Amino acid sequence: MKTDIQIAQEAVALPISTIASQVGLSATDLEPYGVDKAKLNWPAIKKAMASPDLGKLILVTSISPTPAGEGKSTMTIGLGDAINQRLHLKTMIALREPSMGPVFGLKGGATGGGQAQVIPMEDINLHFTGDMHALTAAIDTLAALVDNYIYQGNEVGLDPDRILLKRGIDVNDRSLRQVTIGQGSKFNGIEHKSSFAITVANELMAILCLATDIADLKQRIGLMLVGYSRAEQPVYVKDLGFEGAIAALLANALKPNLVQTIEHTPALVHGGPFANIAHGANSVIATNLALHLSDYVLTEAGFGSDLGGQKFMDFVSNHLEKKPDASVVVATVRALKYQAEGTTDRLNEENLPALREGFKNLERHMLNMKNYGVPVIVLINHFATDTQAELELLQNLVRDQGIDARVVDYHEQGSSGGVEAAKAVVNLANTGHVELQSTYQADDAVKSKIAKVAKKIYHASQVEYSEQAEQDIDELVKMGKDKLPVIIAKTQYSFTDNQKLLGAPTDFTLHVKGASLKNGAGFIVVTTGHVLDMPGLPKQPAALDIDVDNDGKISGLF
Repeated sequence: MKTDIQIAQEAVALPISTIASQVGLSATDLEPYGVDKAKLNWPAIKKAMASPDLGKLILVTSISPTPAGEGKSTMTIGLGDAINQRLHLKTMIALREPSMGPVFGLKGGATGGGQAQVIPMEDINLHFTGDMHALTAAIDTLAALVDNYIYQGNEVGLDPDRILLKRGIDVNDRSLRQVTIGQGSKFNGIEHKSSFAITVANELMAILCLATDIADLKQRIGLMLVGYSRAEQPVYVKDLGFEGAIAALLANALKPNLVQTIEHTPALVHGGPFANIAHGANSVIATNLALHLSDYVLTEAGFGSDLGGQKFMDFVSNHLEKKPDASVVVATVRALKYQAEGTTDRLNEENLPALREGFKNLERHMLNMKNYGVPVIVLINHFATDTQAELELLQNLVRDQGIDARVVDYHEQGSSGGVEAAKAVVNLANTGHVELQSTYQADDAVKSKIAKVAKKIYHASQVEYSEQAEQDIDELVKMGKDKLPVIIAKTQYSFTDNQKLLGAPTDFTLHVKGASLKNGAGFIVVTTGHVLDMPGLPKQPAALDIDVDNDGKISGLF
């Protein structure tokens, strides 16, 4: 069986100008990076955004992720190909950029799989157009400027022990979670504790994905909270005057990247915040651009609907020019059996009782999404080991809840693996005006927002706050920031904050450990359970399988 990278490398890419022409863009609208990828330039972006026409927006989310795999990106790409190539409807796909850290670690990339991939796969998963490197440089330049400000006189009295900015690196490196800088002589700076977060977990990543243009980017950077002065006053980037320089480092990265699928459907791959610790969606500018350039836009939200899906509906969609017209929940027979069994040992065996029990996880995800008032369909990602009895049972269980379910196999068959499913999704998106029902109200206090997400989406019975969380929330109230949207950082493996509780738990307590202001991004990160913003590498990292030959051909990327 061919690996994903072998399939991707055998695909024949069309010139990126040919791909652009499918959605009315010309070669002069592009800034090429070789022949198969390009950034859109600002005149082209502004011209497209001026168009009054908007396509249909289809959100792809999934059940809780498991080691058995769900294939959400594969589904998004395959579905986009089916709508574009088989139904001949003008379609674009909008995806997140992969973080290089997990590519060399455990999670892997984010370019799909099998016959449903975006290419060039190796470039996208590694250096691509340099967006992640620009973000890392911007994060660390800002940290260096702040430390230098303190060293050179510190006019506002910034307290080195209350700096909130973290340094960044797009590498899984647990040894950098907590560091001490400025050690040695006084010429090395002011000694104090610091920490690193992986690049995609930094507030600057969220800002890049939410900014609508360079002016908005610069303003948001200026609003970032640096820390507090010794007089207990908040200090923002704009108080130190660094926003222009940091925006300059990110100006090129703000332009969306155009690539193609194996079947030559246009795809914008841009921005990549994690959904378990951030808002988990590609850039607002890319999704809005796709809506102006095409009739149907496929985008995905990271991890399950309790994380990326919830954040997309309650937060991200408020920054888009329209709300989703339909939502797709991805599930597999294997993953649902895992939800019941808690092991991958017997997933290749038919097990209808385990599937019925594991269905409770899918049921909660699809009903949660349905409660937003957006039409929902379940797409079942077919595996060779699935039996007909299992597939029929799963379809019937879904349909008993009044939701359509279709079996697809985009991984093995490409766009031909789910044409009828594509028709069903298009019909769902065309059902009429959608009035999205948010989980909470914009003017709810932070604790009220947390409680509503915990109870309506996770199905917790109560929320418990640590002493630190109470102090953090008191500080938010004092600053007048307690009405901002909440982005809950939580394990992706469970509806609870305990990753070992699978299925659809009820009557549990959500434990809130802290709350931090991301003022430039415009939200509050609420930390629950044990969630890290700097992953570590596993005992057998994926890097052990990655290699390159003397012709520069890379192997081992999935």
